[in-house]
Amino acid sequence: MYWCSPHLHSLSFSRSKNEPLETLNFSLNRIMAKAGGKGVNLKDKLDGNELDLSLSDLNEVPVKELAALPKATILDLSCNNLTSLPSDFCSLTHLVKLDLSKNQLQQLPSDFGRLVNLQHLDLLNNRLAMLPVSFAQLKNLKWLDLKDNPLDPILAKVAGDCLDEKQCKQAAIRVLQHMKAIQSEQDRERQRRLQAERAMEKKREAEQRAREAQERELRRREKAEEKERRRREYDALRAARQEMETQTKKESSEIPKPSSVSHPSQLPRHRRSWFQALLKLLLLIFLCALSTVAVCRVTELQRQSLCISVNALYEDVVTALKSHKIVQNVLHQNSQQ
Repeated sequence: MYWCSPHLHSLSFSRSKNEPLETLNFSLNRIMAKAGGKGVNLKDKLDGNELDLSLSDLNEVPVKELAALPKATILDLSCNNLTSLPSDFCSLTHLVKLDLSKNQLQQLPSDFGRLVNLQHLDLLNNRLAMLPVSFAQLKNLKWLDLKDNPLDPILAKVAGDCLDEKQCKQAAIRVLQHMKAIQSEQDRERQRRLQAERAMEKKREAEQRAREAQERELRRREKAEEKERRRREYDALRAARQEMETQTKKESSEIPKPSSVSHPSQLPRHRRSWFQALLKLLLLIFLCALSTVAVCRVTELQRQSLCISVNALYEDVVTALKSHKIVQNVLHQNSQQ
């Protein structure tokens, strides 16, 4: 009969007639003085290339002390109280055979695959559900036991039972293939994400370049429009200045000399024509008005409403003229003659 318990200090049995007790061996209960093996010289426990720290009531692995013993390629940490392995445990790349059975490990370090020289791995009776993806890097692994762990159903099916040497070797091969497939899928997914991120980054860069190009084009148009506006203002100002200079020259050329006497015959032809037309128009209006007054005062139409208004207007004009001094003087001179 064999017990693996780091806490076993004493054991009592009642004498059985059918099964007499022959041997009771407590030699496996080698309790280390301090948790983690600190304060204990591990060299004293080294037997050739094998270091046995099983049944040592360990709560943590003395990695620093183990790293100082590269000769210890076989390490037995079974039957302890280990719930996790420190990340620097994976620096023990000299390990060839590792026994972590009958602990309370819930997971292995993410870089467990750094133990590339590992050939024999015993993880019996722990609390493992999954293995790290880096497990696929254990290319030298030849033997693996994952029994009595709450494994993921797919992983448990891949690992199978490790009831004999052949099954444990097959478990190592199948689990490595399974983890390599997972690693490949994760690598592809990572590559897809990376490509998607790169595509998104290129899209953002293209959009940024497009925005910058639009801004540059907008600034270019604004500058061109501003330049065109200034050019139009300059042309308009220049044309106005030229027009003003031309008008000034024209007016100065049309001003008569002081010594000369203006005569209608000396006026420009177009001015004479306008003047003659104006005189003719005034004369025509005067004749029409005179004819209207004569008709309204002499004929029988004088009782019509239009003629009444014309006669009243005529009387008002005559009265106004008579009240003017110049007209009074003229009338007075005529009466004296």
